[in-house]
Amino acid sequence: MERRDLITRLNQSLKVALINISEMPNNDILIEINKDEIISVMKRLKEDPSLKFDSLLNHLGVDCKERFAVIYNLFSFTLNQKITVKAYLDHEAPEISSIESVFRGINWFEREAFDMLGIKFTGHSNLKRLLLPADWDGHPLRKDYVYPDEYHGVDNRRRSNFK
Repeated sequence: MERRDLITRLNQSLKVALINISEMPNNDILIEINKDEIISVMKRLKEDPSLKFDSLLNHLGVDCKERFAVIYNLFSFTLNQKITVKAYLDHEAPEISSIESVFRGINWFEREAFDMLGIKFTGHSNLKRLLLPADWDGHPLRKDYVYPDEYHGVDNRRRSNFK
């Protein structure tokens, strides 16, 4: 399927959830969707026989200061095409449905985004910290995060190597 045809097909298939669709400089297709439609969009992308984006390559969260973004990279071996799906979340209460029911391998990706950024994935089977101790305060990849001076008696202050 040609890229133009794929964009047309995605526009038709996802029109209810679609906010924007564009080509990125690296020739990937970027799909911005309504966050409330994430499960239906992922199911359609994976299960539609004309699309078959059935390989989840990556997932990440980004703090964009005024809001958060969740980004999913998918690949279709059938079409030999990669797409990026993006949804924006409210900065004060970043929350989106887990897509674990569609892509089981997303489990640790979502846990990492929860741990580092505080993004809640509703319906996740085991949403708890993955990289940091359970009693850690805050989420270190947030732009407004302030690192503690100490943690359980360990000095966390950064020292200059230059005197």
